[in-house]
Amino acid sequence: MRTSRALSSTARLTALAAGAAAALTLAAPAAHAADPPLRDLAAAQGKVIGTAVTGSKLTGTYGDTAAREFSSLTPGNAMKWESVEPTRGTYNWAEADQIVDFAAAHGQQVRGHTLVWHSQNPGWLADGSWTAAQLGQLLDDHIATEVGRYKGRLAAWDVVNEPFNEDGTYRQTLWYNGLGTDYIARALTDARAADPAAKLYINDYNVEGVNAKSTALYNLVKSLKERGVPIDGVGLQAHLILGQVPSTLQQNIQRFADLGVDVALTELDIRMQLPADTTKLAQQKADYQAVVAACAAVTRCAGVTVWGFTDSDSWVPDVFQGYGAATPYDENYRPKPAYYGIAKALGGSGDGGTPPAGACTASYSVVNQWNTGFTGQVRISCSGAALANWKASWTFGAGQRISQAWNATCAQTGAAVTCSNASYNGTVPDGGSVTFGFNATWSGSGENPVPVVTLG
Repeated sequence: MRTSRALSSTARLTALAAGAAAALTLAAPAAHAADPPLRDLAAAQGKVIGTAVTGSKLTGTYGDTAAREFSSLTPGNAMKWESVEPTRGTYNWAEADQIVDFAAAHGQQVRGHTLVWHSQNPGWLADGSWTAAQLGQLLDDHIATEVGRYKGRLAAWDVVNEPFNEDGTYRQTLWYNGLGTDYIARALTDARAADPAAKLYINDYNVEGVNAKSTALYNLVKSLKERGVPIDGVGLQAHLILGQVPSTLQQNIQRFADLGVDVALTELDIRMQLPADTTKLAQQKADYQAVVAACAAVTRCAGVTVWGFTDSDSWVPDVFQGYGAATPYDENYRPKPAYYGIAKALGGSGDGGTPPAGACTASYSVVNQWNTGFTGQVRISCSGAALANWKASWTFGAGQRISQAWNATCAQTGAAVTCSNASYNGTVPDGGSVTFGFNATWSGSGENPVPVVTLG
């Protein structure tokens, strides 16, 4: 799955009670209650906690958070075939090397992702008319080259990615159509020869619970083991929807473990329909806690990797329209309740995941976006307190400007935006919320930087 995102529009946001002396702010990145970092909690449980990363971002707050909290890194895109060999025989290892070097400098493992997949292959490979012998040689050479380059430096490889359809039949791919089902055994054998120490995995999605697809994967792994093909683990991607953690997750992890292989949750995120609110974030916390706890309960579950730790680096909004907020950190690198759910499942206190009593908070989300603009929404919610009037303010990134607003009066000076209530929605009762929205133009290029929140 991809981790890139075309536009990161979440901005610094504070909600101010009109006439009040103190500002109601979203929390800044800070120490996480009394708990140690996630990587320390996981280590105490004999587990790994990882995240997918983008190599170019491993600086500043992004790099500091990735280093502090996670014991394993997965390159989101940098080790896929189209990235490392975009032109036949011409290699680009720059980002992959950057991630491996960063991990080494911070005492982290690296999980290679991915060697053989039906997607994100370079055009010269995907469009070629290959004989079986040619295709097999290309496969052998690619694995020998890439795994060999990082021999001794990577803990594990997702060797084969997404081989099955939802009904448990084999996916019709370049590899299956050209080489038959044994392309999987061949790839695993090649990877073992290139790095005997790395753990070798087959990775797939929608195989978290017991179903036709996961049973097909189970039968494949059982067969490979019986044939003596090198297979060390199974990756359950775990791209989940809010409130839909499979009830058979732990049972499924255990049945794979009983085959004598490790299990890893390799791409965990839990998406919700936007906008996020307190109720959804509480459910997401419970879901993250349940998933990580299921892994913690099985000895051979090696650990959990989240697919991007911050919402600004999540693939979800680009692929699932209207969905997002899928990761443990918001776009300003603030830990969400989900972060504390993970901590609790790993033996921590889990403190800090619930907004304090007697608070009014504001949340900002992008509900739609296109090449030249986007639609945003702000929700102001109160619990244990109430507002008679409200005002919300934030600072946009470069090139963003409000063009239209509803349910609020908004003004923008430079990058600073201030919005105040309309005549009919100024009151926010205890336990209630109000929302307002706006359209904005976007004239920047590349990814818009997300400013760090400061307390008022």
